[in-house]
This record gives sequence, structure tokens and C-alpha cells, in this order.
Amino acid sequence: MTTPQDDSRIVSAGRVIAAGADRIFELIADPARQPRWDGNDNLTEAAAGQRVRSAGQVFAMTLTNGQVRENHVVEFTEGRLIAWRPAEPGQATPGHLWRWELEPVDATHTRVTHTYDWTELTDERRFPKARATTGDRLQASVDRLAAVAEDGRPVTS
Repeated sequence: MTTPQDDSRIVSAGRVIAAGADRIFELIADPARQPRWDGNDNLTEAAAGQRVRSAGQVFAMTLTNGQVRENHVVEFTEGRLIAWRPAEPGQATPGHLWRWELEPVDATHTRVTHTYDWTELTDERRFPKARATTGDRLQASVDRLAAVAEDGRPVTS
């Protein structure tokens, strides 16, 4: 399910994943795990030990082009919600936001919604890349996340 909103400046995708919310959240809240399921093929790596536990934290990721992004966590509810605004190291965030929302359906199924919101993006040089971040790309991340969450292997390994 992909949905464009607000003249395509807010794009969402989601589905029900056959895994508990806690398991899925561990995959999202630990940046070192994110490159494994990134549907944008944009992430190379993140150092271990950056597991997000609250709003206000910053975690760093290395992109496929070698650049580093500091991700400023702006929304956080353990097991349910995490959102961050990326920025170049030491710089202010240019205004776009990545959000993950998890809603338990039951003990073994979770509705996951992934949103990219660039309504507050101010750097016009970034607009082409923001426009290219479509619902299909977000859905690819959700689907890859589902494959990892549903495979049954321990998340902690």
C-alpha cells in the first residue's frame, strides 16, 4: 500500500508483517541493521552501538556514495514510532524526515507504515532526489524489512 499525500511531498508505504512489533522495531532502531533491508539502496553501513532509545539522539550512517549523514531523532516511542531528520555532519537538518510507525495487529503481526516527508525541505538542490523517493522505494524497504523480520533468525545475532 503506497500513498502520495500533500502534492507528493509526503509519501507513505506499508503492510502487515508477520512478526511482533518488538522484533521489527529492533531492526529499525538499530542503525547497524538498516543497510540489510534498505529499499532505497542508499545505505552502506552504520557503526554498531547506536541503537536509538529516545528523541534527541543522533546516529551516523555511511551512504553508498561514501558520504556520512547524521540522523537527528525527532520522534520516538519505544516499539512503536521512530522518526529522524538527516543532515550533513555538523550541519543543520535541511528539513526532510523519515518515519516508521508500528501498530500491533496481534502478538505475531504488525502493521508497519514508512513515511518520507519533505514538506519542510528548504534546500532546492535536494528536490530532485526528494521527488525520486517514491512510494515504490518506500514499499521496497518495508518489503525487505518484512523478509528479514519474518525469517525467524534471532535479531540479536
